[in-house]
Amino acid sequence: MNFLEKIKIEDIGNSKVKVRLIEPVNNKMAVITHYLHNNTNGVSKKYKKDAQLYVKEYLENNYPDEQITSKVAESAIQYLLLEIDNIPFPAPEKPLFKFIDLFAGIGGFRMAMQNLGGKCVFTSEWDKEAQRTYKTNFGEVPFGDITKEETKKYIPDDFDVLCAGFPCQAFSIAGKRGGFEDTRGTLFFDVAEIIKRKKPKAIFLENVKGLRNHDKGKTLETILNVLRNDLNYYVPEPKIINAKDFGVPQNRERIYIIGFSKESGITEFNYPKPKNKKVAFSQIKEKYVPATKYFLSTQYVQTLINHKARHEGKGNGFGYEIISDDGIANAIVVGGMGRERNLVYDHRITDYTPTTHIKGTVNRDGIRKMTPREWARLQGFPDGFLIPVADASAYKQFGNSVAVPAIQATAKNILEKLL
Repeated sequence: MNFLEKIKIEDIGNSKVKVRLIEPVNNKMAVITHYLHNNTNGVSKKYKKDAQLYVKEYLENNYPDEQITSKVAESAIQYLLLEIDNIPFPAPEKPLFKFIDLFAGIGGFRMAMQNLGGKCVFTSEWDKEAQRTYKTNFGEVPFGDITKEETKKYIPDDFDVLCAGFPCQAFSIAGKRGGFEDTRGTLFFDVAEIIKRKKPKAIFLENVKGLRNHDKGKTLETILNVLRNDLNYYVPEPKIINAKDFGVPQNRERIYIIGFSKESGITEFNYPKPKNKKVAFSQIKEKYVPATKYFLSTQYVQTLINHKARHEGKGNGFGYEIISDDGIANAIVVGGMGRERNLVYDHRITDYTPTTHIKGTVNRDGIRKMTPREWARLQGFPDGFLIPVADASAYKQFGNSVAVPAIQATAKNILEKLL
């Protein structure tokens, strides 16, 4: 149990007080953890006053019979400061740059940027299960809904790079020029508003490949118009980057949008070139045979076969797919046939006893789903990355994540311009 789940503070003043900070309430835990992780830089002043207030408030609510003074609350914070490095992926001790992480998911952008020497000074993610995974690995609870002013007010000034894997939405631009005001009501508007307020040196946006043709190209056209003309950023032509070209065995194409403030003086940018190295699924496959629960039942295998046959009979290419050990996975996605399009053979299974309730028996061909850890590896997360959630949430989180190596390769080129 880490410091965010159980904090013991003993012999403070004349009393012994145990503090348990478990779940985020509004943005309070986000404020506290962001203060702790920025206590050695100038960003801490953005969070300090409210962090002290919330710790004191928490102690008062949970220990009404104790006298909780400001000194007691400060002592609690000092204890917490002793524990903040007890996390899998701490920030570099001497960071080269600062960045913020919007629509953060489980921290794919953060992992890449920290690997390059960056310090995250603000992060936002509304999904509670994703917040849990993020907190477990980076020690910070992300702030919640970025569309709300109560969240935006905590974004500090003077960071270098804004990172955002924002969801794609259409804009109401009929009869208009497709500018800043026309994006209101969409999540891109909130990203643009933050850029307008904070004026970071660089921006790094990621989205699905389909953004290029979304709403007949009008969505991307509006985004570029806002960034280039309304916000005055140099934005080279966006590029579709495939994760398989950067060291992971996954055919995952995403569009990257890069921008530099005019004040930076940067007027050219080159996206990273693909690595001339093919990585196969066998290189990220589980070292030992996974639990039987990942192996499909005979009845489910037959259902998939029948389902695929029906679609093929209609001229559709929809259906399951089994990835060979020397092959490359399809893009891992949430919902639909996301897992079924990335089945694998694993003939190492010897125990066919079901560990969960299934119809039929465990198939004898060794057909199984990939494990959450294999999905993590497909996205470039190191094995030290902890998965504290149930499988269903883990698949969703990794399926929604960015591919860390592709992000890192692109960010490296950004930083070579900035630093």
